[in-house]
Amino acid sequence: MAEHAQTTKPAATVAIVDDHEAVRLGLRAACEAAGYEVVADTAGVAELLPALAAVGERGCDVVVLDLSLGDGTTVTENVRAVLAAGSAVLVHSIADRVAAVRESLAAGAAGVIPKASPMSAVIGAIATVAGGGVLNNVEWASAIEADRDFAKAQLGRRERDVLHLYASGLPLKAVAMQLGIAHSTAREYLDRIRAKYVEVGRPAPTKVDLLRRAVEDGILPGLDGDGGDARR
Repeated sequence: MAEHAQTTKPAATVAIVDDHEAVRLGLRAACEAAGYEVVADTAGVAELLPALAAVGERGCDVVVLDLSLGDGTTVTENVRAVLAAGSAVLVHSIADRVAAVRESLAAGAAGVIPKASPMSAVIGAIATVAGGGVLNNVEWASAIEADRDFAKAQLGRRERDVLHLYASGLPLKAVAMQLGIAHSTAREYLDRIRAKYVEVGRPAPTKVDLLRRAVEDGILPGLDGDGGDARR
């Protein structure tokens, strides 16, 4: 009887940045037990970047990044440096640093998971981010609600319609068909939406970014009952 070859999906690759060795060791052990490949664990982003470069084409899917490192760096520069290296960022934080959490999300982090969370929740958050999702949870919602200077883009009704459908997962061509407009017109609306978010300091270059903005501005439903995630 012929045997059928089975293809195994490669394990997600993870790196860990925390200035406490015990935290790094605990996260590494949990990630490896969950089947993830841990490509590096370092005390700072400066040490991480050469380690990521050495990984080569396999790359690193997710960097679990301590919100506040003791090396004088800011969360914005750390998140941006990791993103520039080609990895998504999951911020590992203490729960009461709402302003810093907001800063990390504005810089492009895919989500934040409190250090007080059960390890199973941390592993689940890594899976969400590794799969291209945005972690949409209480910490995200709290950071948005606590920021009184959070500037919403002033979108028109049709722009909101386009963003709602596109960020929900529809291809732009399908958005155009559903709204009864030309594909080129839908593209113009999308370009204007992105421009407006840039104007208020909240750029959204990718579809995941637009999903985040749509939830932040109440155009799409946000927190679900299970603290779930929002996908591409």
